[in-house]
Amino acid sequence: MSRREFLRWLAMVTGSTWLAACSPLGHEAPGGGGSPGSPPGSDGDQPVRVGYVPITDACPLLVADALGYYRDEGLTVEQPRPFRSWAQIAEAFQARQVNVIHLLMPAALWLRYARGFPARVVAWNHVNGSALTVHRDVRELADLAGRVVAVPFWYSIHNVMLQLLLRRAGLRPVLGGTGRPRPDEVRLIVMSPPDMVPALAAGQIAGFVVAEPFNALAELQGQGRILRFTGDVWKEHACCVVLLHEEDVQRRRAWAEAVVRAVVRAQLWLRQHREEAAPLLSREGRGYLPQPPEALARVFSPDPEPYLKAGVIEHRDWLPPRIDFQPYPFPSYTAELVRRLADTRVEGDAAFLRSLAPDFAARDLVDEGPVRAALKAVGGPQAFGLPRDLARVEVVEA
Repeated sequence: MSRREFLRWLAMVTGSTWLAACSPLGHEAPGGGGSPGSPPGSDGDQPVRVGYVPITDACPLLVADALGYYRDEGLTVEQPRPFRSWAQIAEAFQARQVNVIHLLMPAALWLRYARGFPARVVAWNHVNGSALTVHRDVRELADLAGRVVAVPFWYSIHNVMLQLLLRRAGLRPVLGGTGRPRPDEVRLIVMSPPDMVPALAAGQIAGFVVAEPFNALAELQGQGRILRFTGDVWKEHACCVVLLHEEDVQRRRAWAEAVVRAVVRAQLWLRQHREEAAPLLSREGRGYLPQPPEALARVFSPDPEPYLKAGVIEHRDWLPPRIDFQPYPFPSYTAELVRRLADTRVEGDAAFLRSLAPDFAARDLVDEGPVRAALKAVGGPQAFGLPRDLARVEVVEA
């Protein structure tokens, strides 16, 4: 895209900046200063430059660094770089300052098909990991009528899920604007995740849908309660995915495959060492994430029983983990997501969705070759409890 088009996009998605302080790793968070990285050559020896937004969605990329999995693959790796917003991480990815990022799956669709940027999904980063958190006076979806709820990005699974739930409750989502919504409406706004818990506490919003650990923070601080987990609405849905530049996937295939192998090993470690993940990644540990270990532990190793008793988890047979990790990008999910996005209200020009064939997107956006090879290296799909034929049917409420 042209610079003018990209700046227009930044204006649309940035909202308020967040994580304005320096990163807990002791490095200034990028997004304005510093010299851009040079576009790598075709020799395949470029260093791994991980970019991430400091939320639990990024954990596989961070664990792969913390445990030396990139280096085990013979890769040179730089210190992972935290970014303040989705807009900043996308800008840095386009400028080739970073070459391995996690990004919201709907945003990856938008980036490739609305803006024509050559990004490729090479793996899922995690499944579930988000929730609808509400003010403590909200007992059911109907109580959101005439109120305001925040999402982190229009092109996000959070926006898709929220609108699905609202329609199910007979409520009409309206985007942006000011003033009090009508009694049958819920006004949706985009808000930076760290602003959500304070906004909920101040009564500026009635709820938010976002990735962890902000839902856990609201619980720990007594500022909100979880109404639904998104993984209890769309079974084992992806949220963030691992994104590489198409040139790296095509011209540096061995490099791309090595990156994915490291990430898959990290995902397997996270499934097997949930109690160790929080102290490793938190601000008191290696400092990749700025949140306290108590909030992260609530995400990685939750007790589902209170949520079952309270009716927060409706699908006892699913018993969805609050966050889980598996790498295979099911084509059925990509196709269904394209269909759902076509029925989801977003700001800006969404005309590309009307001509985007779901099955085409599943083949064209995703390159599953590296992740299939990585799964074979760790013992096959069964290592993650996946079917051997890597096929599934999407299960979504309503």
